[in-house]
Amino acid sequence: MTAKWTRDQMAARVAREIADGMVVNLGIGLPTLVANHLPADREVLLHSENGVLGMGPAPAAGEEDYDLINAGKQPVTLKPGGCFFHHADSFAMMRGGHLDLCVLGAFQVAANGDLANWHTGAPDAIPAVGGAMDLAIGAKNTWVMMEHVTKGGDSKLVPALTYPVTGLACVSRVITDLAVIDLAGGVAKVVEMVEGLTFDELQARTGVPLQR
Repeated sequence: MTAKWTRDQMAARVAREIADGMVVNLGIGLPTLVANHLPADREVLLHSENGVLGMGPAPAAGEEDYDLINAGKQPVTLKPGGCFFHHADSFAMMRGGHLDLCVLGAFQVAANGDLANWHTGAPDAIPAVGGAMDLAIGAKNTWVMMEHVTKGGDSKLVPALTYPVTGLACVSRVITDLAVIDLAGGVAKVVEMVEGLTFDELQARTGVPLQR
């Protein structure tokens, strides 16, 4: 099986689902690519936990301003009306239910929506808590954008987390390089699969039972 979405195709698939007028946080890593695929005619307020609201796509090469960065320390652009502010105000937005959606990366997602994305538990791993816990429970909707399996071929969708927990029962949608899967009531329902992939092939790569 070789069919899978590229990272940019995954990002475009996420962007397609973000509605006009939403306030959205894009987590460190893969989710930051979503900013480059939002339609120019759609008004979406992108929030970054380090204190930015109104981010645009990544700057062109040579036009980076390293005083204007996202939470992953990547240079960003600022749309007209965008602003930046104190870190504490940013976390108040996150914790206060003011974000319509956050899109996070993950090490594991359980079928019931539990999320693990800050630490693998390995002795030599560097934990990266950041604002993921605040985002996962503070946003009105939490989606995960990740590769479907690990480098070793293990499914990142699991019956129960084996890594340290970020948030419980918080993830409602998972977008991977193989499929879009909705999670509700402990059920993983396939919304869309990459072209050329069969349902049985997808199930074979997934650690939880899937429904169509």
